[in-house]
Amino acid sequence: MTIFFQDRVSQYDQLDQAATYINQLKERVEELKARRAIAMTNTCTNNNTTRDTRMLRSYELPVVELKDLGSSFKVVLITGLEKNLIMHEVIDMLEDEGAEVVSASFSTVGDKVFHTYHAQVLNWN
Repeated sequence: MTIFFQDRVSQYDQLDQAATYINQLKERVEELKARRAIAMTNTCTNNNTTRDTRMLRSYELPVVELKDLGSSFKVVLITGLEKNLIMHEVIDMLEDEGAEVVSASFSTVGDKVFHTYHAQVLNWN
């Protein structure tokens, strides 16, 4: 009869330990959800920045976008902060290909650098 009682106690202890462990996991999940919410709030302060950043995560850098505007065109180049791009190198390349750069600018959003070049085609045929 003592052996049967010892089996019941050990099963009870096992169930108790399992219940305690499940409760600890639930608490951990809630803690992680709260930390994620805080991190998202700190990271995403501007809706436009958030949307742009999420869209860019799906692309590998660098990204080059070229828009034909007839006798002119717009080039948008997106790089990471670690890419040391010198604007005059891009301008020189565009001019070597027969374009006159009318304007050039850049801006930094998060860990991305957006370079924008507006150019006029010199040899329009």
